[in-house]
Amino acid sequence: MLNPDHTYDVIVIGSGPAGSTAVKELTERGLDVLLLEAGRELREEDFEPLKKKPAAMGMDLVPRAKAMVRGQFRQACRPYFSESSNRFLVNDVEDPYTTPLAHPYLWVRSKLLGGRMNSYGKVLQRMSDVDFKAASQDGYGDDWPISYDDLEPWYDRVEEFLGVYGDRDGLTHPPDGHYAGPGFLTGLEKDFKSTVEARWPERKVISWRVQAPFLDRVPPGIAAALATGRLTIRTDAEVTRITTSEVTGLATGAVFRDRNTRREHRASADAVMVCASTIESIRLLLNSGSARHPGGLGNSSGVLGHYFMDQTISVGFFDSPQHAGAWDAPDNMPADPFYGTPGGVLIPRYENLDGRSEAGFRRGISFQGLGGRFPVPAGSPAPFGLGGSGEMLARYDNVVSLSGRLKDRWGMPVPHIDVTMGDNDRILLKRTMTALKEMADECGYRVNFIGSAAGLETEKVWPDFNPLQRLIFRQGIKLSIVLGAAIHECGGARMGSDPRTSVMNGVNQLWDVPNVFVPDASSFVSSSTVGPALTIMALAARTSAFVADRLADGDLRDTAADATV
Repeated sequence: MLNPDHTYDVIVIGSGPAGSTAVKELTERGLDVLLLEAGRELREEDFEPLKKKPAAMGMDLVPRAKAMVRGQFRQACRPYFSESSNRFLVNDVEDPYTTPLAHPYLWVRSKLLGGRMNSYGKVLQRMSDVDFKAASQDGYGDDWPISYDDLEPWYDRVEEFLGVYGDRDGLTHPPDGHYAGPGFLTGLEKDFKSTVEARWPERKVISWRVQAPFLDRVPPGIAAALATGRLTIRTDAEVTRITTSEVTGLATGAVFRDRNTRREHRASADAVMVCASTIESIRLLLNSGSARHPGGLGNSSGVLGHYFMDQTISVGFFDSPQHAGAWDAPDNMPADPFYGTPGGVLIPRYENLDGRSEAGFRRGISFQGLGGRFPVPAGSPAPFGLGGSGEMLARYDNVVSLSGRLKDRWGMPVPHIDVTMGDNDRILLKRTMTALKEMADECGYRVNFIGSAAGLETEKVWPDFNPLQRLIFRQGIKLSIVLGAAIHECGGARMGSDPRTSVMNGVNQLWDVPNVFVPDASSFVSSSTVGPALTIMALAARTSAFVADRLADGDLRDTAADATV
């Protein structure tokens, strides 16, 4: 139960990868923490399996249509559609956002305890100095104010706590981690690995590095924090602004509205950690302006909301006539009756690495997919899905701002997302589509379709569909594979070494408000080709240790450019 007269050590806003990690680290260090989550609590019925088994891989036209009727007209557009995970995603009528008509963006989002940890693929890859020092390597943009050495012990800590399964592949990027057990490939995936590596030795096909299932259905960080007795959780808490003192400029707490009653509440704390996810964190900081902070909280540089990024995405769906669809689950990983066993293949970035420079473009692409993991009728070929991600370069004119005309039901301006691809992004997008077609042809797969924000690779799609189904697909794909579909949005409240050009320092501490910290992906300086989840968790763990140390010393009044942990 929330005590309105109590001053907490830390308020944590958001309970996804960053927030669930932060509450664990803070409470285990003896701090009194209030967790504010905009969505509801988890329910037992959330994890009841579907009565009808989902199709192997296809368009899912009927389930998508039903979801749209229920109000999920954006969430149902995502390319990797799953009817079972829809229950964890927002209703787009209740939680709107805006984009320019010419610049569509698909924001796949969740509001409930644990956030997108309840719906993500559980793939956890480390970033490296290929990312953190990318500007020094190719001359574009800015380096992060931290290096891999700064995050390595926190990667170790998070992986060991969660139980991550994977192999020590010895690659420059992504670096190896600390694994609870080996990864697992199906027979189809092993054959894919052999064929691809024989034809393109630089394309290393490895197993997913995945988080073990948490069968109690409570994100592990939240469960660990509850066990300390120092965590208070308030769900259905739509935070509308962070409050600050007009005398000191420091944060004093947060204002939130009950999601159901819309009644306003206040909470006080010595420090605030914003872990609401990239776009929501930017929105909250922008909406928390005051006379002392006129452009929004932490925006004296004027860059808050700018340099927003995602990844460019291409998707291919294939059939392998040489393989059956059923597969044997690995015996080294706990089985999960609701989610199934996570896993698949990764092809990490292989271009512009180890001192090699490709002509005509910067950074690179990676691939992630899975095959032979779906039961299909006897005699049917096994489905194989493979998606390519290109690293989107940071550009000032890609921005998240507050809508000037639309507010949500709790009275807060909704986000306005304006993001486009640059020339380098388009080059990488074309390279992913070409590589998908090359690998499918080399492996002898039947191509159902290959598509991206640039369109379909070929007009011949889904050979088994009738003309009406193909027409519906061609129209629907335009809504599905757009920017945002990678679900790896980042940037907009970037780290830096100079308060004139960044929002926060290297421990995710706002330059302007030293007792506010933002350790989620909004702090990213570059987008990488790997998913952001593990780096978010490592940043949150590192920042939490810094906050605990500073609070123990009674000093969160200053922001240090060389702050370290």
